Amino acid sequence: MMTHFPVMLKETIESLNIKPDGIYLDCTCGRAGHSSEILKRLTTGKLICLDQDSDALDACREKLSKISSNFVLIQKNFKQLDEILEEQGIDHLDGILADLGVSSPQLDDGSRGFSYQEDARLDMRMDQRQGFDAEALVNEYSLEELTRVFREYGEDNDAYAVAKRIVEARSKKRVTTTFELVELIKAGKSQKTLAKKGHPAKQIFQAIRIEVNHEEDALMALLEKGPKYLSSDGRLAIITFMSLDDRLVKQAFVKLTKVEGSRENIALLPKDIKEPDFYLYSKKPILPSEEELSINHRSAPAKLRVLIRK
Repeated sequence: MMTHFPVMLKETIESLNIKPDGIYLDCTCGRAGHSSEILKRLTTGKLICLDQDSDALDACREKLSKISSNFVLIQKNFKQLDEILEEQGIDHLDGILADLGVSSPQLDDGSRGFSYQEDARLDMRMDQRQGFDAEALVNEYSLEELTRVFREYGEDNDAYAVAKRIVEARSKKRVTTTFELVELIKAGKSQKTLAKKGHPAKQIFQAIRIEVNHEEDALMALLEKGPKYLSSDGRLAIITFMSLDDRLVKQAFVKLTKVEGSRENIALLPKDIKEPDFYLYSKKPILPSEEELSINHRSAPAKLRVLIRK
C-alpha cells in the first residue's frame, strides 16, 4: 500500500500563517497530514476536522491525539458549513483548508471501488452511510444523464459512446464491478484514444466519483460560504487536482478580489469605487516542487490557491 503524502504541506502551512490562538477548519482531514501540522502550531486555538470517511477520522484521531486535545472531529461534508459552525458555536475562522484530492489510502483500498486498477464492487462512496453509490449511478442513470456526468465531470471526449455501451450492457445484466465497467469504457473508445498514454478509464471513474459524492456541490458551497467566515487576515486555501475545480476556484477568487469600478464596471466615479475585502496570496497558483514530484507522483496535477481577507 502506498504511503500517504500530504500535498504541498510546507507551502500550504506557510500560506495559512497559523496563529497560535486561531480557529482553523480542515474540510478534508484525510489522514491528518495537513491537520497535524496545523495542530502543532496551536496553543489556545482550536482545529475542526471534517471528513466523510469514518476510516479517515479514526486515523486522524489516533494521530492528532498524540499532539494535543485542541481539536474536534466531525463526520460531515463541508457543504454543511453553516450547520457545522453553528453547532460548534463558532462565527469566524482564521483559516480554512480544503484538499480536494482523493487520499492514497482510499485509492489503494481496492474494496472501496475507487480504483480502475483493482477489481471490486462498484462503490466510490466517501461516506459509507450514504445509500447512493457508483453501482446505482451506472445502472440507473439514463443515457443522457450518464453522458452529462462523463462530459461535465470527466471532460471525456467519448462520453456519449461510453454511456451508450453501458446502457446496452446493463439491459442484459447489471454492471456491478470496477473491471466490468473498465471493459465497457474501453469498448466505447476508439483505437486511437486507447493508444494514448494513461489509463482509458481514468476520466470516467473520476466523473462517477464526483457525481456519487456531490463533490462539485460541496465546492460551490465552500466558495460561497467560506469567505464570509474569515476573520481579518483569515485565509481560505484550496488544493485542486482537476482543471474543472481549479477553474471554479480561480473564478470565485477573482470575483472576490476585483475592484469595483475597474475595467468591468467603468461607469462608477472614482469616489464610488469600492475596494474588495479580499486579496490573493499569490497571483498564480502554487504548484508542487520538483522535490515533491520526485517522491509523490500523485501530486503532479495539484494547484494551491489562497484567498485572504483584509
